[in-house]
Amino acid sequence: MTYKILVVEDDKDIQELIYEFLKIQDYQVDVASDGAEGMNLFQNNEYNLVILDIMLPKLNGYQVCQIIRSKSQVPILMLTALGEELDHVKGFDLGVDDYVTKPFSFNILIKRVEALLRRAYGQNNLNVLTFNELVADHEGYQVLVNGTPVELTTKEFEILYTLMSNQGKVLTREVLLDKVWGYGFFGNDRVVDAHIKNLRKKLGVDYIKTIKGVGYKFDE
Repeated sequence: MTYKILVVEDDKDIQELIYEFLKIQDYQVDVASDGAEGMNLFQNNEYNLVILDIMLPKLNGYQVCQIIRSKSQVPILMLTALGEELDHVKGFDLGVDDYVTKPFSFNILIKRVEALLRRAYGQNNLNVLTFNELVADHEGYQVLVNGTPVELTTKEFEILYTLMSNQGKVLTREVLLDKVWGYGFFGNDRVVDAHIKNLRKKLGVDYIKTIKGVGYKFDE
């Protein structure tokens, strides 16, 4: 499952950094620069988590939080430069799930995001990727197509999971070799082609695309 996150932050530099950092972690991200824009996005999309600044134009973070909580129990992580305990208490009273105080470490931010997603959607969901009828569970090394288990070798599973984790991105054979076989592998990179061929046959779905002269990507 790919999680979708809404970031409502008026500081363009911080907004851009959060966006890039979350994208690197394979989250889908939408951004808004004021409270009204954030509410418009929230009302027209489905999100798994909201990262919300307090000091926002048009509608402040407390107001946005209050409106969201009247409609949804989506996890809310609030960003604030305010260090006063009363400000935090006010946020928690309105339904904020966690706080990160500026300036913050982006590694800490990611850990808070992961913790909130685990709490909200289950411990194992961060290891489960879903794409239409295809489900890949990394913890159980299990693949389902339309609910039916498909038996894959370890290498076939790792190739599939790597491609699904990078949906829409073209991965070269060398990248797949490094990620699945490791940097110490000295064999021919055409071994990837053989595993891809077997994967396609076993899965029976046409999501693994060949990019001629480059490699492969996972997409519609």
